[in-house]
Amino acid sequence: MHGTCDPAFAEVREEFERNFAERGEAGASVHVTVEGETVVDLAGGGWDPDTLVHVWSGSKGATALCAHLLASRGELDLRAPVAAYWPEFGQNGKENILVAQLLNHQAGLPAVRKPLPPGAFYDWQTMISALAAEEPFWPPGTRNGYHGLTFGFLVGEVVRRVSGRGLGQFFREEVAEPLGLDFWFGLPAELEPRVSPTIPADPTAPGALVPTMYATIFADQTSIPALMMMNSGGYMLPGESDSRSAHAAVMGAVGGITNARGLAGLYRPLALDGSYGGVRLVEQSQLAVMSAVSSATSVDASILVPTRFSLGFVKCVDNRHLPENDREGILLSEEAFGHSGFGGSLGFADPRARMSFGYAMNRQGIGLGVNERGQSLVDATYRALGYRRVPGGIWYA
Repeated sequence: MHGTCDPAFAEVREEFERNFAERGEAGASVHVTVEGETVVDLAGGGWDPDTLVHVWSGSKGATALCAHLLASRGELDLRAPVAAYWPEFGQNGKENILVAQLLNHQAGLPAVRKPLPPGAFYDWQTMISALAAEEPFWPPGTRNGYHGLTFGFLVGEVVRRVSGRGLGQFFREEVAEPLGLDFWFGLPAELEPRVSPTIPADPTAPGALVPTMYATIFADQTSIPALMMMNSGGYMLPGESDSRSAHAAVMGAVGGITNARGLAGLYRPLALDGSYGGVRLVEQSQLAVMSAVSSATSVDASILVPTRFSLGFVKCVDNRHLPENDREGILLSEEAFGHSGFGGSLGFADPRARMSFGYAMNRQGIGLGVNERGQSLVDATYRALGYRRVPGGIWYA
């Protein structure tokens, strides 16, 4: 175990140690800030706090922030049609899709029907051309369906059209460098030795509780979940996401490389009225937009469980009433917003608590939310802040 922990947050350290002793953790880090000050900064399992790892959909929070930064500056209207900024997008039933519907996972573009060539996710132009030509899987705005792998290309291209800079460059210059974050879209080659490889979950292991989404993928390769996960130009093949090509590419939905410090650091300004250390990311009025629930469904069209989103971020969702294989959700306060990542990583801001949180790990869980390892750290953090959890899974002060 490496790092520091304020005595008031000793339970977070205890749960972190339990993750390794009892819950199968391999390598991991956790970082918590309150009022901008670090209160937890721990790493274990052969990691130090600077070890990097692939955080998968934890990337979406960073990409969404880029869009909100432009909106806060008055350069991007989230209620405008996407085609106002990206004219080629306005075809095949997508003429009236709003930027907000991209952020809300309501645009009907969770996948591409035409088989993608090998390496497609590493070629920005290939992906935006495919998505511009695609027809929505449902009438836009009528359903929620998690845009698991396409979100970054869709929102990232809007960022590029508005700012004139690619998503990776924009994030680096406007967010990561000003805040001093070790958070990368397009990892420099010299940082590869610091990256811990992913340890995938094994859905075929004895006793594994396979979520309905994965069972659907196995049973129907023409389904939305199957097309979303499998038509990826080989990106979702075992081991490919740890390749140098994958790490070097800019993929705003799933390609981020960082650690708990980077995740908590990303959300620290958002827990403090939009600014930290003299760096203002968004105005306070934009924070209200970022944290408010804007879409929710009892059965997400892509991942087949209940979901709740603000514009580009996940919100607290309690799925413990579902069958055991689909119970993983994200239990936060109602004010909190952030994003989880495939296998269980998590970053979020809680503006009321003035707290930001990051958890990253290399051994993936099989579920679709935050598994017991990450949730135990979130719960311990809220308890240290004097919060209590009420029926429905929401933490209250």
